Formats: sequence, C-alpha cells, structure tokens
Amino acid sequence: MHHEEHAKRREAAMIEDLPDHVAGLRRYALALTGSRYEAEDLVQETLTRAIGGARGFRKGGNLRGWLFSIMHNAFISGVRSRRAAEQELDDNLPELRQSPSQLDRLEVRDVLSALSRLPEAQRAALVLVGLEDFSYAEAARVLGVPIGTLMSRLARGREALRRAMSEDQTPRLHIVGEKS
Repeated sequence: MHHEEHAKRREAAMIEDLPDHVAGLRRYALALTGSRYEAEDLVQETLTRAIGGARGFRKGGNLRGWLFSIMHNAFISGVRSRRAAEQELDDNLPELRQSPSQLDRLEVRDVLSALSRLPEAQRAALVLVGLEDFSYAEAARVLGVPIGTLMSRLARGREALRRAMSEDQTPRLHIVGEKS
C-alpha cells in the first residue's frame, strides 16, 4: 500500500509541473504542424497521454524531454491531420514571440515560411535544438534517432534554411530614372 501512495504522490507532482512546459510544447507543435488548430490538438493529445501515462514517468526523470518525446511520437503516429499548414503560419506569430517589432515580425514570418518548406525530420531537429534549446543528446532521444542522425538532419536543415532564406531575399531595385 505504501508503494501505491508514493506512486500517487509522484503522479500528482508530475501533473502539477505540466503547466511549466505548455508554452514550449505549443511552440514545438506549431513548428511541426504549421497550424494553430492542429498544434492545439497535438498539445492536448500530448498532455492527455502524459497524464494517462504519469505512473510510467520515473521519479527524477527529465519531464521536459519526456513530454517532447510523447509529442513527437503522437505527431509521427498520425494524430496530426493534413490540412494546409502554410497559410496559417502568419496568424501564429504572436505565439512565437512576445511583442516583436514590425521588422522582427517580417523576419520571423520569413523564417517560419522557410522552415515550413523543410522535411519534417529536419524541421523537428532544428526546432528542438534552435528554438527549444535541447542539447543534441536530448533532441536525439526525443526524436528516437542516434546522435549522428540528428547532427546530419541539423546540418542539412540549416543549409536548406540558409538557401531558402537567401532565395527569399531577392534584391528590390528601385529605378529612379531611365534614359531612353
């Protein structure tokens, strides 16, 4: 009986800590899905799975990493629907940054647009390491891949993002006067 009581206390403590991780989960879900609605569904599914499996969470474990793993697995296993994601990225900017200036907002929109065109595996790796500050080892665990695979996805994703951003930065020339 003592073990059962201890497990219930551990479960309650873990559930109490869940709100601390919701903002990060929302950002990751938004980057994975590209849609505020799908992202909210994915966050809800993640929290539901976490609460349902709370007894499986070991004391002293990495709650953040465990939650991101649950989310990634939920996303991969088909919880996501396949509605058009790119059109909603602009609507979601306030969720990613607190109060950006107009220039910052345009820059973030451009990065999100370029990010949305990357393959899911590269996008997930970049978001976990670049936006959510996961270590390479933590991100590899969340994605369920060897660290070498993660490093390869990061390198390819960063290069593709750089290319996409430079293509989006086409020079805008304004001709003041032309001689005929």
